[in-house]
Amino acid sequence: MDNTEYFYRTVVFTRANDQIALADIDQPEKITPLDEWLGIVISLADGNHSILELIDYLRQRYQVPPANLEDTLHSAIERLMDGKLIRLSKTTVTLPYYLASPIEELDIEKAKQLIEEDGHDTTADQS
Repeated sequence: MDNTEYFYRTVVFTRANDQIALADIDQPEKITPLDEWLGIVISLADGNHSILELIDYLRQRYQVPPANLEDTLHSAIERLMDGKLIRLSKTTVTLPYYLASPIEELDIEKAKQLIEEDGHDTTADQS
């Protein structure tokens, strides 16, 4: 995996109840919880940071970083890419309004309108 690439989410998410989960814009109360590593990556996938910056950021959050931190993050990124929940880019990406913040910070009607205008597919494989 190329750690210089930028990673960005393609799905709506929530940070409700101190857990990161996927959210359905049409049914905001319907969420799909993510395990911790997947949730961390989704929440930080803003298109403005590289994989290397993610690794460095998380490494700094531990007194003693896990020895397999980079491999764990690569695995999480690959799983999220397989599910079409994130993508990689050689350059920074500006997320649209409806992907830039957790659902609880969005104006739902505005988000729905912009999703429709953009033709964005909100039905990512969330399995």
